Amino acid sequence: MLHLPVLITDLGLILAAAGVTTLLFKKIRQPLVLGYILAGMLVGPHIHFFPTVTDSESVHIWAEIGVIFLLFSLGLEFSFKKLVKVGGSASITAIVEVAFMLLIGFVAGKLMGWALMDCIFLGGILSVSSTTIIIRAFEELGVKHKKFAGLVFGVLIVEDLVAILLLVLLSTLAVSRQFAGAEMFFSILKLCFFLVLWFIGGIFLVPTFLKATKKLMNDETMLIVSLALCLLMVMLAVKVGFSPALGAFIMGSVLAETTQAEKIEHLTKSVKDLFAAVFFVSVGMLIDPGILVSYAVPILIITLATIIGKFLSSGMGALISGQPLKTAVQTGMSLAQIGEFSFIIATLGITLKVTSDFLYPIAVAVSAITTFTTPYLIKTSEPFYLFLERKMPQKWVEGINRYSSSTAGITTMSDWKILLKAYTFNTIIHAVILIAIIFAGSRYLQPFITEHIINGNKGIIISLIVSLIVMAPFLWALAIRRIERKAHAHLWLNKKYTRGPLISLEILRIGLALFAVGFLIYQFYSTWASIIVALALIILAMTIFSRRLQAFYDRMENRFLYNLNAREEQNKQPEILPWDTHLTELTVSPESDLVGKSLIELAVRERYGVNIALIERGTKMIPTPGRDERLYPNDKVMLIGTDDQLAAIQELFNGAIKDNDETYFPKKDMTLQKIVINSSSPVFAQTIRDSGIREQTQGLVVGIERKGVRILNPDSNLIFENEDIVWIVGNNKKIPDLLRKT
Repeated sequence: MLHLPVLITDLGLILAAAGVTTLLFKKIRQPLVLGYILAGMLVGPHIHFFPTVTDSESVHIWAEIGVIFLLFSLGLEFSFKKLVKVGGSASITAIVEVAFMLLIGFVAGKLMGWALMDCIFLGGILSVSSTTIIIRAFEELGVKHKKFAGLVFGVLIVEDLVAILLLVLLSTLAVSRQFAGAEMFFSILKLCFFLVLWFIGGIFLVPTFLKATKKLMNDETMLIVSLALCLLMVMLAVKVGFSPALGAFIMGSVLAETTQAEKIEHLTKSVKDLFAAVFFVSVGMLIDPGILVSYAVPILIITLATIIGKFLSSGMGALISGQPLKTAVQTGMSLAQIGEFSFIIATLGITLKVTSDFLYPIAVAVSAITTFTTPYLIKTSEPFYLFLERKMPQKWVEGINRYSSSTAGITTMSDWKILLKAYTFNTIIHAVILIAIIFAGSRYLQPFITEHIINGNKGIIISLIVSLIVMAPFLWALAIRRIERKAHAHLWLNKKYTRGPLISLEILRIGLALFAVGFLIYQFYSTWASIIVALALIILAMTIFSRRLQAFYDRMENRFLYNLNAREEQNKQPEILPWDTHLTELTVSPESDLVGKSLIELAVRERYGVNIALIERGTKMIPTPGRDERLYPNDKVMLIGTDDQLAAIQELFNGAIKDNDETYFPKKDMTLQKIVINSSSPVFAQTIRDSGIREQTQGLVVGIERKGVRILNPDSNLIFENEDIVWIVGNNKKIPDLLRKT
């Protein structure tokens, strides 16, 4: 008799339960994540009415793969360029929210008498909102075009990075079991170092590799290569002491900067959905319904703390960042939930065996409740804002409006700020690269050469020379390269106050470069004589080959910047505007009355008060389109307007309303008709364009027979003549009224 492995049996059971529950949750229009969790509870060890998963260890391995692909997918949606562009408002809002929720979670746990690690992890669980739940709610409620939605998405991007940082810090804290300040600082420093290094290396290498192999890539190979890159980065992250989830997130964010990002996201979606389903089912398997009943009061307390705390902290952060009261209220009520990252943080506590058994199911229960409440909170956010505006003292409202208006102005930076910012950025980037080369040369290159190529002192010298050659362009950039020449020149002209500090900065740069060389040499030779000789040689070489080093470095920098900006150039869009007017993207539905019409015909500016800034048609970008440009199905249109204006035109793009007052006619009314023109016909002696056939009859002239000559698809400037036989495709009820002799 054939024996079926337990893993396959369990997987079949998991997917069957997940399939049934997700169909049910789709029917009742609830998040699929909750369906997966319910499926896990049904097939888990705590409910015995259904078949139970037997090999839970194997399921947990599949679940870890699910976490990897889930974080990889979040990375594809994240991208560091987006983080840079979210602006001060989203960053301030996210930081204020996370800080307050960490404190609220910790205090709530302490008030309920929980252990220290439970309180710390509770704060981490409550600090991050759910990207998946918010995006789904925005889509269902049709508010993605509104101004506050852009701020919410920016906050979510910042929160994703904060969640990654929390995973690292909580892992360090769980292992040490104490607040060791030096160890925590070292962990943060190590994380920042590898984030910078992986980002620079990834952007330089991965897009170049994908571009070089583009002709060889079909969907199958692109999927395999993308997953391979993800898992290789996972292995590298684990090798240097980080979690697999961090490696997956980093590779996703690197691939998000490539021109292939959308394709990779599409190809890996099915893989992510499969393994993420297993992960969320495994989440449900760990929930004991008995614990939920026993901890009903803590669940209620934490749910209220989540909703009220996130509303107040996010709203306060938005106000501090200069947002209007309306945007702040809507943002706060949109972010009042926890989700997938909270599950991952809770799973970390269980994996490291530092949290109590009850914390995990409580987190899941709170997430489930806040998932249900999120759409209702978003819906009621605008009425609640109007209520607050009526009840608040008028002076407060006016003060908030003045503060919001004042922060919306353009800020300028002094020459010193520009120069110091550039010098700091230059120093950090090249210091990270040089440190990486030093350790790679001393710990990997030198042992490899001395063991496999040349033994003894000669092998060490070769390793040192190779390392110095690799370091040379970056040493030149750190010590000699001119940065922000204009700001530097302005400051240099002020002899009395600024030349001294400028000279000090240049000396500091050169000193850091010499220190890097000395530190490298010290890894190979510990004698001062060798260090001094090598320093003299590297200074001489950099002086002689300065131009070549500059040219080589410029080529590398241009390649890096090209890779970094390639996707942005491909999908270039205008910047977001201040105040209530903002940009949003709408897609022309094939059923919309906009299809085939020119912008002058649509007159969206005159009728709706909005402007069309850009049309994206496949890979083609049409910025500030002209009046004769037409819209076609699935065009992506960037519109500028207020929330109300964009809401009014959104239904037109979706095909929900008609662009004119004509009644809808069924497909069967579209027929091919033959009309004979005579001197008394309303269209006689008019051009096809001026005749109004298209506008008044929804018809199209497809052919004309004139004096025995047939003209197929006639030009719109052709004039109707007596005894023309005209073939028209259109509404058979309207064409006769216009063309037949009355």
